Amino acid sequence: MKIAIYPGTFDPITFGHIDLIIKGLKVVNKIIVAISDVANNDHLFSVDERKSLVKNALYKDLKINKKKVKIITFNSLTTSLCKEHKANLILRGLRAVSDFEYEFQLAGMNKKLNNNIETVFLMSDVNNQIISSRLIKEIIELKGDIKKFTTKSTINSLKKKYE
Repeated sequence: MKIAIYPGTFDPITFGHIDLIIKGLKVVNKIIVAISDVANNDHLFSVDERKSLVKNALYKDLKINKKKVKIITFNSLTTSLCKEHKANLILRGLRAVSDFEYEFQLAGMNKKLNNNIETVFLMSDVNNQIISSRLIKEIIELKGDIKKFTTKSTINSLKKKYE
């Protein structure tokens, strides 16, 4: 069974993230969405809130099969997480050329840490490539419409944060 870890902050989850999960399921049997709880980042939502957002978006809004997508939190190296869950792939997304340098460096470091793990890069569809969690938060804070960028349950949670 091919298992991939899809690590990220998911603050909040977007249609870009979801697009990668759906595409990833065409390549692997199971994806573990791993929500980072690294303390040095400034997040709008706590790690538990982000986990709940992802669960609601994937399982309730989109009815994605729970047997194919597992949602966890972590605060370790991604390569350690791969070893713990017997995953041999790390799934990463590329939106633009600007993402490539960072992702290339990260993939190289992960390979140095564990030579048995490969990083697979996927691109979301063109209409999702411009979406970022940061921009969604800015739009909702300024009372803009984000229906094209994330799921209904995520929008409701964002609106509550900014009320």
